Amino acid sequence: MMLEHDLEISIRPRRNRIKPCVRALLQETHLLPQEFIVPLFVTEGHKKKEAVQSMPNVFRYSQDAALSYIEELQNAGIGIVNLFCHTSPEKKDPFGSEATKRENLLQQAISTIKREFPDICIMADIALDPFTDHGHDGILDDDGTVRNDETILQLSQMALRAAEAGVDFISPSDMMDGRVKVLRKTLDQYHFQNVGILSYAAKYASCFYGPFRDVLDSTLKVGDKKNYQVNPANAKEAVFECLLDEQEGADMLLIKPALTNLDIIAAVSQKTNIPVGAYQVSGEYCMIKAAAYNGWLDEMKAFEESLLCIKRAGAKFIITYAALDVAKYL
Repeated sequence: MMLEHDLEISIRPRRNRIKPCVRALLQETHLLPQEFIVPLFVTEGHKKKEAVQSMPNVFRYSQDAALSYIEELQNAGIGIVNLFCHTSPEKKDPFGSEATKRENLLQQAISTIKREFPDICIMADIALDPFTDHGHDGILDDDGTVRNDETILQLSQMALRAAEAGVDFISPSDMMDGRVKVLRKTLDQYHFQNVGILSYAAKYASCFYGPFRDVLDSTLKVGDKKNYQVNPANAKEAVFECLLDEQEGADMLLIKPALTNLDIIAAVSQKTNIPVGAYQVSGEYCMIKAAAYNGWLDEMKAFEESLLCIKRAGAKFIITYAALDVAKYL
């Protein structure tokens, strides 16, 4: 038996949620394929598409095989790739020398892609960890600390190799002090004023990068990266790093990882005048994949929700391994 009540409820927010057409009308945040950036891993050889055991549906591609993948990305509305190079062990040394050589894999891959797909936007990861035999992002001191200024000089040469090949943006991910300022000055000095800088401005010393290191065979042989990456306990330090990179000439800022740093994305996007993005890193990607494999989550709904939340926090663009699948799903 229902009792009569004089509830007098005048404000009912559910009126805007009851019908699908109204929910669609009032949705505040949307995912667009053109706002995704796809990590692209290239390796030496021909007709190679090598699966990565720790990252389902992620592959290393030879240059020729990468072209088919890029065509698929473009057909899905995705126009930007972030290029990483897988380096064979015999080409690695303590200084990451291979990164600075002309006609290295980085230069070749950029030239090949640009020749076949001139409209694709190529970003190139600028860091030494794929090229060093110890796995760090720079040149090591005897005590295991990365030498800041010597590393920047190497990175400047690496950035020039990418610019010479026709890269659109360099994306330094090393977290050395002052590197954005030096890279900008170097590019301008050699008349590459139109090459932009997407700075990994707040890159945390995170455990969520593990599967990524398997892709590039860049697992650390000694120490950790806490002497140059940001402490996950710190927020003000990350915001300071981002604003500093803006002052030094960065065109875009990147925060990494994404889901564990939604507060940083929100804070930085409120304080800076340049676009802010986030990287949904390998560990985040693999957790959803693993849960979906075990039947605990709906994979596409989980990726959609997580990416929406990253955008809602203030990210204008997102680097994610799920970009192609999500673009097709949308």
